[in-house]
Amino acid sequence: MKKILNFICMAVTAILCLTSVYSEESEPSVSAKACVLVEEKTGRIVFEKNSSEKLPMASTTKIMTTLLCIESGNLDDEFVVDSSAIKVEGSSMGLVEGDVVTKRALCYGMLLPSGNDAANAAAVKIGGTIENFASMMNERAAEIGMTRTGFVTPSGLEGTGHGASAYDMALLTREALRNPVFSEICSQSKAKVEFGNPPYERWLTNSNKLLTMYDGVKGVKTGFTDEAGRCLVSACERDGVSMICVTLNDKNDWDDHMRMYDYGFSKLNASSLSSEEIFQMQAVGGDCDSIPVKAEGEILLGTDGMTENRITSELYMPPFVYAPLNAGDEVGELRFYYDGRLIDALPVKAMKNCDYIQTDKKKKGIKEKIKEFLFNKQE
Repeated sequence: MKKILNFICMAVTAILCLTSVYSEESEPSVSAKACVLVEEKTGRIVFEKNSSEKLPMASTTKIMTTLLCIESGNLDDEFVVDSSAIKVEGSSMGLVEGDVVTKRALCYGMLLPSGNDAANAAAVKIGGTIENFASMMNERAAEIGMTRTGFVTPSGLEGTGHGASAYDMALLTREALRNPVFSEICSQSKAKVEFGNPPYERWLTNSNKLLTMYDGVKGVKTGFTDEAGRCLVSACERDGVSMICVTLNDKNDWDDHMRMYDYGFSKLNASSLSSEEIFQMQAVGGDCDSIPVKAEGEILLGTDGMTENRITSELYMPPFVYAPLNAGDEVGELRFYYDGRLIDALPVKAMKNCDYIQTDKKKKGIKEKIKEFLFNKQE
């Protein structure tokens, strides 16, 4: 919701339909140097080991590079790759000098075959230079709340100071999965992508074997370098419960992720956030002075019974709306937070019509109401 809607911020009472499941299952044994399992909606830690330690994270770095590439827009505009940027060692999507690509194709190239050439090409296209793009990566990391992270390269190849904590990578992945384009790409086992000179179709295969090894996995990214070891970031959803798992320097990452998910799903049960409260919203220029509005839908999340008291909600909408307005029109949103961190939002919609009326008397009334709302005084 745009900032223009943030005129009114008020606490509301929401219906929190929560049930809990308790399990005697012991914590999983994980060989990773660092790992974390979080509930995706809230970011709440379910299981961790050295999750705050900054470590090299190899090609899981491309989660950030891809997110910035998507957020830069114009995904389907064609351009010629920078010839020096694509001359990089390691995994590749197969770019050669003179190739015509799109940012969307580069996103597939980063998330599926983990192309270092794709990451560098995207960085130069967006940031102008690798160094400028690294600064953009660090700025975005700060916005997300990644306090133990430093980006130096867009690909994840080693650079002095390049690294992140497992928990920071979980926060990054949580943010990235909110983007529908990112979520769609990272969940595909293979995809047909067009690039070349001239562009032609070819298949790219995802290096993330967990997509076919464990039910409900929906991404996200593999990684490996000699310094970082095997790194893996995944996300999995079952019956309304969604979790993110991160392992850094883990020789048994596939098995460890499956064990951690088994543990997580034994601890969490699906719950819903919703609201039945009806609010009145001022209307001007119509045949009614106010209209009833209500948040619609529900948000699913996983809980173990210790989440209820840490969730708050706030209603965001403008002080008034202009007629005409139809039932079902969106006028704001109801946001839910866990420990101050945004979980998600429900649309707030009008519950009835408010038709437009234009008379001299009505015009005068509109001016008076606007002054009342903006200056809090009667004319």
